[in-house]
Amino acid sequence: MIKFRNLLRAGAALAAAGIVMTGLTVNDARSQMMKDCCDDAAVSYSKDLWSAMEKAGLVGKGAKDDKPYKGQAPHGAVLETIHSEVVVGGYFFGIGGQKGKVVVKRNYGGDGVSIDAVSKDRKKFLKAVTVMFKREAGYDKDNGDWFWAKYKADGSLATNPKGMMLAGRVMKGADKGCIACHSLVKDRDYLFRKLN
Repeated sequence: MIKFRNLLRAGAALAAAGIVMTGLTVNDARSQMMKDCCDDAAVSYSKDLWSAMEKAGLVGKGAKDDKPYKGQAPHGAVLETIHSEVVVGGYFFGIGGQKGKVVVKRNYGGDGVSIDAVSKDRKKFLKAVTVMFKREAGYDKDNGDWFWAKYKADGSLATNPKGMMLAGRVMKGADKGCIACHSLVKDRDYLFRKLN
């Protein structure tokens, strides 16, 4: 029993270091996916990311607008996408923080949603904000080093139906979800739309 516990601890340490073990059981793989996504560090980082986006005028009160366009599942009937750079963390003026590209997608829906309606009253129709942030090299080399997050309109993290907070390497290794869908355009750095 002690040897088995030590093996589990060693496997967890390897997973935390980003080392993937072969021959994993389904439960081991599911556990690895949970570590890749939504742990305390990812949730904390998502809060810092939201703050950086707010400072840059990309989310929250006074956020810059772009041109809404017709959307599709899973994001929303109408979308608005803004590309920029932000510095996450750091002490003063971003010193010591992580500078990276950010893709902010505002997801609009609800009764009466249309491009015109969203243009007139974004707040009424905003349902979620999905974000990709390019982290430091090695963060997730298998998936372009992107940090994924889905926020509610108020900036709090969204959760999936099982209550998992959606931040970090969301659904890494799964057949569905952020990374699986964006892997279709892996050759374009996981981006469906070209950065400005």
